[in-house]
Amino acid sequence: MFGLFEKNRRADARDRIEPTISNLVDGEVIQSSSPAMFEVFGNPTTASGAVVSPESAMRVSAVFAAVSLLAGAIAQLPLPVFERVDGHRKRAEHDYWWLLNEQFSSGWSSATGWEFIVGQMLLRGDGVAYMTRNRAGVATGLIPWPRDRVMILKQDKTSPREPTRLQYTFHDVEGYFTVDQDDVLHFPGFGFNGVHGMSVIQWGARNGIGIAIQGDAHAGKFFSEGGKPEVAITATNKMNQAMQDDFRDAWVKKYGGTQGNRRIPLILTEGLDIKELTMSAVDQQLLESRQWQVIDVARAFGVPPHMIGETTKSTSWGSGIESMGIGFVKYTLGPHLKRIKDELNRKLFRTPRYFVEHNVDMFMAGDSKTQAEYFSKALGGPGTTGWMVVNEVRRLKNLPPIEGGDELYKPKDPAPPAKPSGDDPERNPDDADS
Repeated sequence: MFGLFEKNRRADARDRIEPTISNLVDGEVIQSSSPAMFEVFGNPTTASGAVVSPESAMRVSAVFAAVSLLAGAIAQLPLPVFERVDGHRKRAEHDYWWLLNEQFSSGWSSATGWEFIVGQMLLRGDGVAYMTRNRAGVATGLIPWPRDRVMILKQDKTSPREPTRLQYTFHDVEGYFTVDQDDVLHFPGFGFNGVHGMSVIQWGARNGIGIAIQGDAHAGKFFSEGGKPEVAITATNKMNQAMQDDFRDAWVKKYGGTQGNRRIPLILTEGLDIKELTMSAVDQQLLESRQWQVIDVARAFGVPPHMIGETTKSTSWGSGIESMGIGFVKYTLGPHLKRIKDELNRKLFRTPRYFVEHNVDMFMAGDSKTQAEYFSKALGGPGTTGWMVVNEVRRLKNLPPIEGGDELYKPKDPAPPAKPSGDDPERNPDDADS
């Protein structure tokens, strides 16, 4: 019965998406009249004339640095599994720990899988992974999927009051299949509208990246031509064609591209003069413009410019590595981690008993002195109750637990003052009669 239902559902999905899939060849859009396709890809040409796509955007060094920074930071964060017990949580030994921290599936390690998913989320608006399950419904693997090879559609509803459910059609060179949302991990970027998120390069940095692409091309062309502006040669006397050809050959031989010999001066005769037709690199503010594009791209991705190589301006988060790390975790990584955590908890466990949460301590910790002061206060001391135990600190430092290290420090009540003894020389003699 289930097989018949699945067959009918896939046939229905095939009728709805087949015209679109037929227009895809190796992930490239050839032609499509489907509105869903335009929502995913958009118009790639910007006002600057550059074509901005995920591939062309990643050729811009600022974009590559921002995406690799965010994807790499999230990929290296541990994802421990916790269990709620009597209103508290404790670390749980769960099979999903290996899935989320070591290996997605036979073809994907967890680190590379998270980097791919976060990259797709930033560049295309959504990171998507298909979940393989056993007959008991337990997830056994995750397969990250390119966003441009996934069609997301709302399932039909009989009433507008019904909650929306999504179905996902995955396709590659071997074919396609359709599954319900319960078998898909969908990590949207900012601006999720119930179907897909907003791509940073399409909404936040589209024109900025287009200008950066054109700036890179212009800079490459400028320096390949010797770093000199275009000029025109004016002559007070008439030059015949042979004289013009000889002069042009001499000019190209000396200044043509990177092959010219600039140590030998070019001698102008017959009243020739040089007039610049284009601005120099200084007049064009080429370097300043490219520097501004780095800041613009960093702003769109929400990363501090100094973390992708723009260090001409000081950061507003302070000069210490601890302040910079805390700001990066709170304001940049925080929203992404929250969306990832919510999707994992509701799709993998389907129960409030177990949950995962990223451990960001590695980014929040300062230098050795700062860590020592923090752990000293966390463990407690005279007059202060601690909020961590020794074994928790040892686990954070990758050290084995010790016996008695799970007891929380509690300060003892101060001992009452001792009563004076009979031979106390400072004892008041009148006290003997009392």
